[in-house]
Amino acid sequence: MYLVDTNVWLERLLDQEHSDEVGRLLARVTPEQLGITDFALHSIGVVLSRLQRMDVLLRFVQDVLVDAAVVLIRLEPPDLQRLTEVAEQFRLDFDDAYQYTAAEKNGLTIVSFDHDFDRTERGKRTPEEVLGA
Repeated sequence: MYLVDTNVWLERLLDQEHSDEVGRLLARVTPEQLGITDFALHSIGVVLSRLQRMDVLLRFVQDVLVDAAVVLIRLEPPDLQRLTEVAEQFRLDFDDAYQYTAAEKNGLTIVSFDHDFDRTERGKRTPEEVLGA
């Protein structure tokens, strides 16, 4: 199963450079094999709100979480101890440490364009790497 990072979802939602690559990933991997953290969902909401694209957020939630049933993953308060350890160990910001800790806790592969994960034990895979596997 894959934990899809915020930047991957935003590539598609904002029709950025790697949008087609993300689209191919979403078309080939079943929704049950994909996860998104609550933190990523809220971050997407913040970005889309700033861009005055709340309609896109509502469509995203309906398409991804309601209709497709992508798995929503969250950390519990006791998990924040591990998050702080991960942040310090790998020099990650809170967002990346949250994603990493959620992936570690649930045995997931991180799918991201963020190179900060490259210096961690779990690493990450880009959508293209997942498709080539």
